[in-house]
Amino acid sequence: MLARIYKPAKNAMQSGKAQTKKWRLDFTPASAPRPEALMGWISSADPNGQVRLSFDSKEAAIAFAREHGIPHQVIEPPETKRQIKSYSDNFSFRRREPWTH
Repeated sequence: MLARIYKPAKNAMQSGKAQTKKWRLDFTPASAPRPEALMGWISSADPNGQVRLSFDSKEAAIAFAREHGIPHQVIEPPETKRQIKSYSDNFSFRRREPWTH
């Protein structure tokens, strides 16, 4: 039962960054989910698939996993490649290439 410690990504449906400042610990599934025979709903026999813990820092999540003897894997968030610019930068004199339509 391996636990993943990661920082969740921003929700694609919203422009805000809510729920992205905390670190999350959840368990990798022990078995694949399967459809139930009667209703066709997806079910799993693994109760750890429902456990999702949030921590204020990466160190707190690692300390919790070590304290309880949980093998864990830390996944670092990727660096952002996006440059924050304003609309006025399109018309700046320091612009590298000329502005055209």
